[in-house]
Amino acid sequence: MFDTRLRPLIDPPLNRAATLLVRIGVTPNALSIVGGIAGIAAGVAIGFGRFGMGFALIIVSRLCDGLDGPVARQTRSSDLGGYLDVLCDYAFYTAVPLGFAFAQPQWALPAACLLGGFLMASTSFLGFATLAAKRGLETEAQGKKSFFYLGGLAEGAETIAVLTLSALVPAWFPVLAYGYALVCAATVVGRVAIAARMLGEQG
Repeated sequence: MFDTRLRPLIDPPLNRAATLLVRIGVTPNALSIVGGIAGIAAGVAIGFGRFGMGFALIIVSRLCDGLDGPVARQTRSSDLGGYLDVLCDYAFYTAVPLGFAFAQPQWALPAACLLGGFLMASTSFLGFATLAAKRGLETEAQGKKSFFYLGGLAEGAETIAVLTLSALVPAWFPVLAYGYALVCAATVVGRVAIAARMLGEQG
């Protein structure tokens, strides 16, 4: 929901940082992989009750995720890079809620609901991207991407906000998880409506 509005604010510093990384030979795929590993490590830290460490690793993970695209655009984008980016993103989205489920048994149900929301939101996103590529549909609403980016209420900025806030104030996790699972459900409904219109128009 806020990703498009945030792009003009975050893109310039990310692009400047990407220029420095390109000069020292950092590759976009390396950033994606490091981001994915940091995301998994964040989930492990949270699972052991190390919430401060989990928060720091979430920041590292999402910073790497924010930089891999600009670095790719300044060097060479590739289909493999787009694939690794998505894979590492969802490794992060899976690991952190699982970490909360391991940290406290009573958090297992809200973590499961949050994971279910992520699963449905990602399916609505990636399923449409596959068909959009097949039909030659393109958009740069979120900048140049390796696949069609279909927006919604639950996007990257909102997801990062929920997970970082949960790590900062773990007692809030159940409420945040249940609430954001509902936001994900609303996102799926909205994306289905958009897909029905766009794919229907294409025939």
